[in-house]
Amino acid sequence: MQYWKKLNPEEIRKRVFTALGQNVDFRQPHVLGIPASHLDDKVFYSEAPFLKEAPYLATLLHNPNHIGCHTLGKSEHFFAGTQAIEREVIELLATDLLQAEPGTTDGYVASGGTEANTQAMWMYRNEFMREHGAELNEIAILCSADSHYSMPKAANLLQVSHYAVAVEDDTRAIKANSVAETLDRATAEGKRYFIVVANMMTTMFGSVDDPNVYTNALEERELTYRLHVDGAYGGFFYPVAATQTPLTLANPKVSSVTLDAHKMLQAPYGTGIFLTRKGLIGYTHTEEAQYVEGQDTTLIGSRSGANAVAVWMILQSYGPHGWFEKIQTLLQRTLWLTRQLDQLGVRYFHDPFANIVTMRAEDLPSNLANRYGLVPDEHDNPHWFKIVVMDHVTVDAMAPFVQELQEELAGVAN
Repeated sequence: MQYWKKLNPEEIRKRVFTALGQNVDFRQPHVLGIPASHLDDKVFYSEAPFLKEAPYLATLLHNPNHIGCHTLGKSEHFFAGTQAIEREVIELLATDLLQAEPGTTDGYVASGGTEANTQAMWMYRNEFMREHGAELNEIAILCSADSHYSMPKAANLLQVSHYAVAVEDDTRAIKANSVAETLDRATAEGKRYFIVVANMMTTMFGSVDDPNVYTNALEERELTYRLHVDGAYGGFFYPVAATQTPLTLANPKVSSVTLDAHKMLQAPYGTGIFLTRKGLIGYTHTEEAQYVEGQDTTLIGSRSGANAVAVWMILQSYGPHGWFEKIQTLLQRTLWLTRQLDQLGVRYFHDPFANIVTMRAEDLPSNLANRYGLVPDEHDNPHWFKIVVMDHVTVDAMAPFVQELQEELAGVAN
């Protein structure tokens, strides 16, 4: 690990408050031109003594705006201190978690996975149009039927086509013949440029795509493509649990990755991560943002620097070894659940390196699923229900569900 170190609470506190000291202080009389300020003192009390020991809350009150992408060069100098923390987060995640070469990645802390996925597709659409002269009707997003709804949403926003390939019902693996058939249909419909999205743990199943199923078929047909990895759910989990995966930046065919810190990392909601190889994010450069120092290449524009600080604090609090131990704990809890389901004869899908267990709806009494807050694949006509083994989902929390499930199934059998 080059950048990911475990720090104690005092080291974290000092680092964040030093960064805040390098930012603009809105209370100084010479700060007149920024269309922003600290949080309103009438509503958010800023003089509470405990704030000196609460770096994240203090950052919220200081209200730094991290508009733009800070890995490119110039940025708004008013917030240089906390921007430096965001750069550290991007480099740490790209290099130490996703195995990129140091200094080869751009990125920013986004509002979530939906924005980060859209950022990637916007970037590649513009690249295809600028570098290859592609027309909108020649560009398509290609992903699996299990992919997040942000893919068709982005297709709608960007006015490009969307193709979803079929997956095996039991294994959730991408069907190679469906990829071939879909590409042949798409090319017959005039598509020449493909934005490919491979999943690093899908939201519903925790399933993981083999990107080679896509890239082999595309390269056989000599089609132009970019490969994006949607790790919004699994980005902080799967590379630690599996250790070997073709879905990191160690794979030269992967050009960008999405992560969501407000899922497994337990950061505040509105905290996603977009990472991309250098030389690409400029395709979303908005030259019209002349009043922004360094201008802007991000979809969101203005965003809270406190979210970047939250991610940095969580990562440095655990360190790489502490984070590994947390992932292993969640995996062991998940394994306990699958063993109980095996004994009860309940059918389910579970990737061995994931913390999601998705059960067949027909094997699960609906009243039990509702009582324990299990999430269906479709609310109107569910085929599957999932349990996500998060930090609060302990064996003690799952045991009553298993007990009730055993009693319900025994009652049905009798």
